Amino acid sequence: MQKRFVPGFFRGVLLLLAVLGSASAGEECTTAIITGEATADRAPILWKNRDTDTLSNKVVFVDEKPFSYLGVVNAQAPSGRSVWGGLNQAGFAIINSVAYNLPQKAGEREDDEGLLMADALRTCATVDDFEAFIKRNLGPDMGARTNFGVIDARGRAAIFEVHNHGYNRLNASDSAGKLLLNTNFSRTGTPDQGAGYLRFDREEELFAAVPVGQLSVEFILQTAARDLGHPLVQSLPAVQWKDLPEDKPYWVHANYTINRFSTASVVAIQGVRAGEDPKKSVLWVILGEPACSIAVPLWVAAGEPPAELREGQEAPISREAARLRDLLRPLKGRDRKEYVNVVRLDNKAGTGWLPANLQLERQIMQEAQTLLAGNPTNDQLDAIQKQAAARVLARLKEIK
Repeated sequence: MQKRFVPGFFRGVLLLLAVLGSASAGEECTTAIITGEATADRAPILWKNRDTDTLSNKVVFVDEKPFSYLGVVNAQAPSGRSVWGGLNQAGFAIINSVAYNLPQKAGEREDDEGLLMADALRTCATVDDFEAFIKRNLGPDMGARTNFGVIDARGRAAIFEVHNHGYNRLNASDSAGKLLLNTNFSRTGTPDQGAGYLRFDREEELFAAVPVGQLSVEFILQTAARDLGHPLVQSLPAVQWKDLPEDKPYWVHANYTINRFSTASVVAIQGVRAGEDPKKSVLWVILGEPACSIAVPLWVAAGEPPAELREGQEAPISREAARLRDLLRPLKGRDRKEYVNVVRLDNKAGTGWLPANLQLERQIMQEAQTLLAGNPTNDQLDAIQKQAAARVLARLKEIK
């Protein structure tokens, strides 16, 4: 059933949902805001690895005016009134990462970023609209201390470093690389007082290795989002896991890596070039730890996401990804669960699940791009996302 807001979207009525869907102390994310000048197809990209204590996520469609939208939500709060990344029918998209070095005053509202993003998706068509939205909401009841990343169908891409009493806008086009990378600190906040600096250093390493102007959604999903590298501690590169013996574990400490135990989902939003139909914007979503799951493409014009991404107490793809996470991280306990046995992902015997997962994901990407090269109908978009979700769930289920 399609979700729809009550008229007015009064935040006071949503107090319970704010509690259920709010960020927790464990909310840490890795993000990128990329202009079309930095990508191979000249369209902007928005990326977020969502790290959170709420490991079960879903994707929902909200039928709203003026703009309907898709959003990633906590499984226990599926109304779509609090989202952690999303795309609307105007081609406007938003993600966030909590910035722990921005100002915060005791007694003021906090952790309402999910509510703000849902309302922005409902009401904003452009990056400039979002700036006006932020200005209207500033004050002690805003409830934000975060970096919002946004793109629109005009090709604009920016970060807004926001707290209750102020904000700073950084346009990605003004940066040397035409992109902005971020984790859990703000560039205008107190230096060295945020979080995620090691993930940020690793993120910079990965992106620097891509030729100028050649970034893509495929790189984001297949390389960056699943990365288990560390900027300071050396371990075997992923390309060499295929040489590992199947019967001997190879452990990697994955607490400060981009792919983490707490990574509940990934969104990579592939925008459009200025002047193109915004309905072609794609929300690629991975439910579950990225190394244990596979991306599915979604379109706002297609309406309701496939059942594999939203039905039940726990979305079926999220449930299967959690099962594989337990195989990848078989050691129990607060500290030991941070160690992954990468032999599960790839090995000399060919029994690791990652190569086949990546191959299926590439096939789905190629099929999506072939469809988008024309003028697909809404029914065609719906059909391809349903087929993709079914294939992903079937593949995850067959892994033992």
